[in-house]
Amino acid sequence: MQERILGRTGVPVGVVGLGAWQLGADWGEVDEDDALATLTAAHEAGVTFIDTADVYGDGRSEQLVGAFLRSLPAGHRVTVATKMGRRVPQEASRYNLDNFRAWNDRSRENLGVDTLDLVQLHCPPTEVYSTDEVFDALDLMVEEGRMRAYGVSVETTAEALTAIARPGVATVQIIFNMLRLKPLDDVLPAAEKMGVGIIARVPLASGLLSGRYDEYTTFGADDHRTYNRHGEAFDQGETFSGVDYETGLHAVRRLTEFTPDGLSMAQFALRWIIDHPAVSVVIPGARNATQARANAAAAGAAPLSPEVHEAVKDTYDELLRTSVHSRW
Repeated sequence: MQERILGRTGVPVGVVGLGAWQLGADWGEVDEDDALATLTAAHEAGVTFIDTADVYGDGRSEQLVGAFLRSLPAGHRVTVATKMGRRVPQEASRYNLDNFRAWNDRSRENLGVDTLDLVQLHCPPTEVYSTDEVFDALDLMVEEGRMRAYGVSVETTAEALTAIARPGVATVQIIFNMLRLKPLDDVLPAAEKMGVGIIARVPLASGLLSGRYDEYTTFGADDHRTYNRHGEAFDQGETFSGVDYETGLHAVRRLTEFTPDGLSMAQFALRWIIDHPAVSVVIPGARNATQARANAAAAGAAPLSPEVHEAVKDTYDELLRTSVHSRW
């Protein structure tokens, strides 16, 4: 698989990674055997970057990733990024050194490692990004050997730009897909200029860009695509990228017309992201081994034509820009 440098970490990673939210919670039940099979299949397909968080299943995702790491033969390299901060009420005062150390200890135990590869603040309150003490604490934790690098996961482009200006921030994780183009305006150029890695999350817009859903699709009660469509549980932008479901279906049907021969709609959507060199890694989720392999295969597809990229932009401008561009 093609590799790119993960921002200021200096570490090469496969351009398609694996998002492990689905293995923890909020996407319906995934049993342990299926979760471990998914992780193994992704790695066998060339995936060397896994993204998880302490809040996914209240640690279950981290624990599953840790079990997978212990199953690997000696010498196999996998970079694991986790996140911290969403297991407590979202108040800026809680983002302090004592809490960071406690959260860090828990993640290291869950993953079974002494030093975490990358720790990201998990979409904290906006004021956190402008608080020097927060980043001083993160710098100290790197010095203490608790983690090799740190980054942030953001909701808005403004938060991303504030973080990119911080010299210690190695990566910025942001929603970026064919239904959410705003990061192209300023965030990707700024990150590329400053050497900050971009981790593209929600690349398939919660499955909308898989092309498998229609007006009659239903989701389980324990699936965020049922209970968070309007931001009832967390930021609305995390579910279907904040796009109205019916409008999203319309956009996806139009985009389907431009899918290159030999690619699924999901692979097309991933390839579109990979075509942007400022992106270090894209992190689609997967619920089973088949999905993990198919996602990884997008890295081997040919770059899309300029005409296809223009068609994506035109679709966004006509159907989506008004409703989502100003929000995130």
